[in-house]
Amino acid sequence: MKRIVAILSLTLFTLTSCNENKAETSAMATETNEELTFKNGYSKVNGLNMYYEIYGQGKPLVLIHGGGSTIQSNFEKVVPLLAKNRRVIAVELQAHGRTSDRNADLSFEQDANDVAVLLKNLNIDKSDFFGFSNGGTTTLQIAIRHPEIVHKIVLGSALAKRNGVPDWFWKFMEQAKLENMPEQLKMAYKQVAPDTSGLQIMHDRDAKRMVNFKDIPDEELKSIKAPVLIIIGDKDIITPEHAIELHRQIANSELAIIPGGHGEYIGEITTIKPNFKESELVIPMIEKFLDKKEE
Repeated sequence: MKRIVAILSLTLFTLTSCNENKAETSAMATETNEELTFKNGYSKVNGLNMYYEIYGQGKPLVLIHGGGSTIQSNFEKVVPLLAKNRRVIAVELQAHGRTSDRNADLSFEQDANDVAVLLKNLNIDKSDFFGFSNGGTTTLQIAIRHPEIVHKIVLGSALAKRNGVPDWFWKFMEQAKLENMPEQLKMAYKQVAPDTSGLQIMHDRDAKRMVNFKDIPDEELKSIKAPVLIIIGDKDIITPEHAIELHRQIANSELAIIPGGHGEYIGEITTIKPNFKESELVIPMIEKFLDKKEE
C-alpha cells in the first residue's frame, strides 16, 4: 500500500509573467523517416532553458507531464500513436527532466505561463492540449489564463480541488521523502537530466507545491469555454465525485471513467505490467474527441 501511495503522490506532483521579447529557440536534432518526423531542442522561457520534443506533422497537440515525471515516463507509449495524425509537442516543465530550474517555487500558474511562452517561441498560435495529473492542473490554468491559445483540452486525472483526492493523500504529502519516490521515476529523471543532483530539488519543489495546493475557484473553472474531455481511472487517486463535479462546472465537457489506476490508460511508466497491451490505451477515444467537429 505504501508503494502505491508513493507512486500516486509523486505522479500527482508535478508557468510570473511572460517575456515580452521572443526568446531564442535552439533545435538540437531533427530526424525524418517514412513514419514520423522528430525534432527536439531548448528554448529560453522566463529564465528557464526549457526542453521540448516535436513529433509528426499536422494540427498541434501539446503534452504536459505530471509531477516527478519526464516526457518519456508519462507519454512514451502514446506519443507514437498520437503523432501518426498530428504534430505532437511534448514539454518538460521547470526542474523536470532536461529543463533547468529557477530560484523559485513551482506553481501551476507559472507552469501555464511558461508553456504559453514556449509555444509563442515555436510560432504556434493555437493548439490542443493533453495534460496528465499535475499536467492536467497546469492545462486548466492555461485554459483560464491563456484561452486564446487553446482549441481543445484533454484532462487526464487532473486535480482542481483539495477534496478531489482522499484525505490521507495530504497527510502523506506532508511527509514526502525522496526515498519513497518510485524507482521508475527516479531512473527516468537520471536517464535524461544534465545534472542528476537536481533530483532532490525536483522532488522537494513538487512536494511543497502539493502541500500548499489551493482550490481553483469555481468561477475560473466555469469560465473555460474550450471543449474538454475529462478522463480518470476507476481506481484513480482522483475521486469519481471530483471528476463529475469538474464535468458539471465546465459547460462544454465530456467525462470518461476508464478501468485502471492513475495513468494506466496512457501507459504511464509506473503502471506498466508484463501483460501490457497497446489496445488498452485510450488513444482512439482521445482522437475521436479531438477530431470531432464543433457544432
